[in-house]
Amino acid sequence: MTRDIPASKITETVARLCQQANCFLPEDVWRSLEESSLKEKTETGRDVFQQVMENARIAAQKGIALCQDTGITDIFLAIGQDVHVSGENVVDAINDGVAKGYREGYLRKSIVSNPLHRKNTGDNTPAQIYTEIVPGDKVRITVLPKGGGSENASALKMLEPAAGWQGIKEFILETVTTKGVNACPPLVVGVGIGGSFSSVPGLAKKSLLRELGKFSDDFYYAEREKELLKEINKTGVGPMGLGGAITALAVAIEYAPCHIASLPVAVSIQCHSCRRRSEVI
Repeated sequence: MTRDIPASKITETVARLCQQANCFLPEDVWRSLEESSLKEKTETGRDVFQQVMENARIAAQKGIALCQDTGITDIFLAIGQDVHVSGENVVDAINDGVAKGYREGYLRKSIVSNPLHRKNTGDNTPAQIYTEIVPGDKVRITVLPKGGGSENASALKMLEPAAGWQGIKEFILETVTTKGVNACPPLVVGVGIGGSFSSVPGLAKKSLLRELGKFSDDFYYAEREKELLKEINKTGVGPMGLGGAITALAVAIEYAPCHIASLPVAVSIQCHSCRRRSEVI
C-alpha cells in the first residue's frame, strides 16, 4: 500500500536538520575527537584539540553555528518505493526547507546562482540532492553541510586499472598532503572507488556519512581503510596543519562496479567538524 507524505513535512524536516547539523556536533565525532586528543603527541596539537572541542561546546550551548562557513547543503534522500509525496515537488520542498532552515537559524548563505557571475542566491539554495530509491514506505533525509575549504580540498582522478591499490593510495596521500592542510584538520577522508567519472565523487561524499570508528563491512576494504588512516597520520600534517600525530580522524571507502578499462578514484575531504544529521519520516 502506498503511503502519502505531505511535501510540507519534508520541508519542515529539512529546515530542522539544517539548523541541527550546523550547530550540534554528532556524538561519534565528539567521541573521535576526545579519543584522538589523547593520542596526539605534540603540545600544539593537543591545544588545537581542546580549542576545537571548546568551540563545539559553545556552539551547542548557544545554538550557534559550529563554523562561520555553513557550507553547501548536501542532501541525501533515501525514499521508499511505496511513498507518494503529495503537494509540492520533492526538490522544491527540499529547497524550501533549506531556505527556511538557513533563514531561521541565521546561517550564512554561501551559494551563488552562476559560477562566473557570482551573484548570491540569498537563501543557500539550491541544495545538492543525492536520491536513492529503497524498499519500504519511509523517507530518510540526511543533511551534510560541506564547507568551501574542505570541498576545495577534494579531488578526482581516472587511473588506469594497472595502477591498482598502490596507485590509489598514492593519489589519496598526495591529495591529503597537498590540499588537506587547508581543510582544518584533523580530517575525515571519504574515498570513492569505481563507478564512473560522474558517480565516483558521490561515492566519496556518501562515505562521509558513516559513523566514525566504523570500518567497511567488506574485510578487504576495511583493511585498506586502516592502512590509509595509519599512513595519513604518518604525514605529520597534524591538527590545523601545525604538525602532529593526528592528521585524520577516520577514512571511509565506498566502492562500486566499473568499466574494465577504468579505475575512477575520488577523495572527498571533510574538516574536523564533520557535520551531519538524519531523520526518518
